[in-house]
Amino acid sequence: MTGNLFAPSETTENASDWYTAHCDGGSRGNPGPAGYGAVVTDPTGKVVARLSRYLGHQTNNFAEYQGLIAVLQWAVDNGKKRLRVVSDSELMVKQMKGVYKVKHPGLLPLWQQARQLASQLSGFEMRHTLRGGNKEADRLANEAMDQGTGKRKPEAAPGFPDRAWNPEPAKPAQPKPPSRIIEGFVKNGVVHPLEGELPEGIIVKIICD
Repeated sequence: MTGNLFAPSETTENASDWYTAHCDGGSRGNPGPAGYGAVVTDPTGKVVARLSRYLGHQTNNFAEYQGLIAVLQWAVDNGKKRLRVVSDSELMVKQMKGVYKVKHPGLLPLWQQARQLASQLSGFEMRHTLRGGNKEADRLANEAMDQGTGKRKPEAAPGFPDRAWNPEPAKPAQPKPPSRIIEGFVKNGVVHPLEGELPEGIIVKIICD
């Protein structure tokens, strides 16, 4: 890797070789169901990869680092030498740039892995953006969380559009038993067939002449 690992984002050297990745990670509950999403574009701005994954029960910061690692791994695996990463996690960006130290023991191995992958590139830059500048990556991260938790868009209850409604599936109709005419008579409230005995469990409909 070249001398300056984290060059300013205004660098224009070999601009035609730079790929750009927007990555995001999130956790519902922090910790809670987590996932990451990322979009990679080539030097012309064409989308060449969309990455996402459900991560189980994790924290926001864990998910953010997994998104960063995913785009770095993609660049290494596909032979891309220069990568600019845009993230809305100010903490992660400053940790990767060395402004902040990584104190959390759960994040330290992820930071080390990200640094190791970045060292395999000829050029690597990171910059922070607000959430509004990371919309598609955020959408992919949320889709990963939805898929991982089996969440589906609830139907609106009739008359209660703001209330979730999950109607029970209709039960299949039971076939009616075949009809059979049996002649007999009723005595003391008991049906007596003229021939044989009534089958067990039969439903009797009495027709009077």
